[in-house]
Amino acid sequence: MSDTPAPAPPLRFKERVEMLCTEMIDKGILFPEAMDQFERCFIAEIMRRNKGSLIRTAARLGIHRNTLTKRVTRYKAKNARKAG
Repeated sequence: MSDTPAPAPPLRFKERVEMLCTEMIDKGILFPEAMDQFERCFIAEIMRRNKGSLIRTAARLGIHRNTLTKRVTRYKAKNARKAG
């Protein structure tokens, strides 16, 4: 038998979210920024899994394709302003 301790079990989803929220609050991130970042990340991951298909991504998100297009366009505009 080994004297090394067993690895800790992986954190549950709720625990991971709580840790992330605590970190964001500690860093002074405001609610609108947190929601914006979550939405961007969530949409980007689903788009990646759907190989960039707006139709499949919108269906998976449960939103209209036009709504998704507007949000993606808004994110691109915000990124362009940050870069410039």
